[in-house]
Amino acid sequence: MTKLVTRALKEDLSETGDITSQAIFTTEKDIFNLVSKDSGILCGSTTVIEVFNEVDAEISVNFLKNDGDELSPGALVAVISGKVRSILTAERTALNFLSHLSGIATKTHKYTLAAKGAVILDTRKTIPGLRELEKYAVACGGGQNHRMGLYDMVMIKDNHIDAAGGIPQAVQRIRDMWGDTYRIEVEARTLEEVRVALDSAADRIMLDNMSLRMMKEAVRMVGETAETEASGNVTIERLPSIADTGVNFISVGGLTHTVTAFDFSLRK
Repeated sequence: MTKLVTRALKEDLSETGDITSQAIFTTEKDIFNLVSKDSGILCGSTTVIEVFNEVDAEISVNFLKNDGDELSPGALVAVISGKVRSILTAERTALNFLSHLSGIATKTHKYTLAAKGAVILDTRKTIPGLRELEKYAVACGGGQNHRMGLYDMVMIKDNHIDAAGGIPQAVQRIRDMWGDTYRIEVEARTLEEVRVALDSAADRIMLDNMSLRMMKEAVRMVGETAETEASGNVTIERLPSIADTGVNFISVGGLTHTVTAFDFSLRK
């Protein structure tokens, strides 16, 4: 995270620094309050502390709320004290992280509540360089992380299947190289592909862009033999109906790629 914070500050300060605060303030010290202006879930406190401390190690950041806590408008989130110049230099970078991550956590929380017991998963549709933080935000909101990258779980998608000549061929090549080292998920576009994935001993079957009727039938076919995951065109309005099909997991790319920033204010 340190390198990420360093790059973010460099982007804002370049070689010259905060030319406005440098001109107005010297050694003056003061206390600022970080206040929530929205309702939702807090996420990103550690990153905020790191931003302020990288600008000035003498800044004190005392969070009164923990990541995962629910916030309401007007809630006092943290108290920040130190040199005014340093605090104002770090302010925007710190709030950018906090607003983005709290926005993800808040959206995930809303989706989790609407999922009626099905597990909400994130995807790899993250901002480059921010994946670890964004997936942490999903967890803060009550969701679970899917694979972190291409390295920790096998997912055989439509392009793999088509290029390999079919699901059995793709699964066999995975087994030949990796044995049982990794769990295997297979994307299925039709009920026939669900059947073939089952016959190939997939650990999880992704039901890709299926209708509710097809998903319900696929869940019936799979039973307890494998896990099922719904994916594609998942909106919060459709979530209850998708959950009613009986799927184990529902993956939502929009948790990270379409996010409304959570509004915070740093006040004297």
